[in-house]
Amino acid sequence: MSLTPFKTMLLFIGMSLSVLACAEEEKPAKAFKPGTHYDVLPVAVPTRNPEKIEVVELFWYGCPHCYNFDPLLQKWAKELPEHVDFWHSPAAFNDTWKLHAQAYYTFKALKIADKMHQPFFDALVKERRQLNSPEAIADFVASNGGDREQFLKAFYSFSVKSQTAQAEKRGMSYRATGVPALIVNGKYRIASTVPGGFEGMLEIADFLIAKERKAAAKTGG
Repeated sequence: MSLTPFKTMLLFIGMSLSVLACAEEEKPAKAFKPGTHYDVLPVAVPTRNPEKIEVVELFWYGCPHCYNFDPLLQKWAKELPEHVDFWHSPAAFNDTWKLHAQAYYTFKALKIADKMHQPFFDALVKERRQLNSPEAIADFVASNGGDREQFLKAFYSFSVKSQTAQAEKRGMSYRATGVPALIVNGKYRIASTVPGGFEGMLEIADFLIAKERKAAAKTGG
């Protein structure tokens, strides 16, 4: 049975769409290159859970770039699969940063991190408040519904000071020179200066997560 011109046209359009769909499916992922889009650490840093692919954000509460990146990062993190372990590590490059890193671990110790995270960011970046002493931060905590004395007690605790020291050492191991930075599986560092800005950072992180996932599958991990 011969096709009418109209049916022939429909068949041609259908075949063309199928070809385009196949071409789209076979389109390779973006090729990100070391040295341009990310850096390979000379010595891999051990991850906290070897059974998962780790992504760590190195940040500072007083950093405007970290502040602007945070909403996008939090949204991205919520959509990560189960095999990815995402967490934050405060940078401690100088005394002020170390103070705020210690405050971060104090918030976590008191289980008020979710409550204090955004207000503390706002206070330092948006409001430009000079929270540069434990007492000033304790007053800030009290003004946001926390307990001033509990904060100071936890701030000076061995556990919090130990976690802060570990964060400082971790930042050195990552060899980062600025924040925000993403560290993927203890092997790769993504700086905020990469092409594409913040969105580019997350695209590269997705690429490296997939790369590590593929490598683990080959080795049976």
